[in-house]
Amino acid sequence: MTTTSRLFSPIRLGDLMLPNRIIVSPMCQYSAVDGNAADWHLIHLGSLAISGAGLLCVEATAVRREGRITPGCLGLYSDENQAALQRVVAALRSVSAIPLAIQLAHAGRKGSSRVPWQGGSLIAPDDGGWVPLAPSAIPQLPQEPAPRAMTLDDIRDVVSSFARAARRARAIGFDAIELHMAHGYLLHQFLSPLANQRQDAYGGSPDNRARLPLEVFRAVADAAGPGVAVGVRLSATDWVEGGWDVAQTIQIARRLEQLGCAFLDISSGGVSHQQKIPLGPGYQVPLAAQVKRAVRIPVIAVGLITQPRQAEDIVAQSQADAVALARGFLQDPRWPWRAAAELGATVIAPPQLWRALPRGQAAVFGDARVGQR
Repeated sequence: MTTTSRLFSPIRLGDLMLPNRIIVSPMCQYSAVDGNAADWHLIHLGSLAISGAGLLCVEATAVRREGRITPGCLGLYSDENQAALQRVVAALRSVSAIPLAIQLAHAGRKGSSRVPWQGGSLIAPDDGGWVPLAPSAIPQLPQEPAPRAMTLDDIRDVVSSFARAARRARAIGFDAIELHMAHGYLLHQFLSPLANQRQDAYGGSPDNRARLPLEVFRAVADAAGPGVAVGVRLSATDWVEGGWDVAQTIQIARRLEQLGCAFLDISSGGVSHQQKIPLGPGYQVPLAAQVKRAVRIPVIAVGLITQPRQAEDIVAQSQADAVALARGFLQDPRWPWRAAAELGATVIAPPQLWRALPRGQAAVFGDARVGQR
């Protein structure tokens, strides 16, 4: 079956070819044990691996123990972490050919927090938490104790930790790596003047504030080696006057492109409690569109993209090259099936599931035609 749907056309991210432009966005599950993937990850990611999406990205995965958002966050800083995640990836590979990415991250001053369903507040070291690191000793919330401002040795350690995690990700067999420079986590903290008030080479001017994120990108790209697409998620604006904004985002986007960045995933916010976000359907798409006009590499839009026709229009109108969904997949792990049926396209699905579609819609599964009894 042929289709004119742009959403279901292939796209290349670096050396990685995706069968369509629907991406399962990384979603923290807060269900790891000492950074190790658990049975929950097998079930959760297993359901998404057979969704028909073009790419599945594993949740924010800390490159250092203190870089976890919560004690329940995934890590890739130890042999045990690597073995646990390898088990999950092997299971996914056994049932699906979906390309796999992992989002590498460091929480910075947002680390040592309780999981969301326990309130998300900071955990004191005496209660099992740790002292978070940050560019400057500025707390995330006024009522919280300040994080520890990073020394130059801390900065070098973080760069090395990202590189080691990238080598582990390559060894596990991930096809792509997304570096988390958004949502108020460490690399975004360095970018934003709201969180970074350093007086050395890593603070002050936009170039200085971008120094660490760019050093991390270079180190990860080198460590990942050829064949692994390395991209970046950016918050395009802090939604606070005087903070990080679209103009600065475009500047670093162009520099990342020059360094060989395979794709940009454009989100927003997260660094300040003073943010005023104009929530609404596709509210971040205009940000992605502005970045897309400034670079040639693929740009991904994310944020309240919920309907197939909405996603199709975003791609068809060149506002972005692909779309990423998070909550949409939690609500409907087979979202691409619905989109394919609505847009007259096809998806890849395991034969065990073919009879799930009503008679007359079998073409949604490509060449897997009827004949089920």
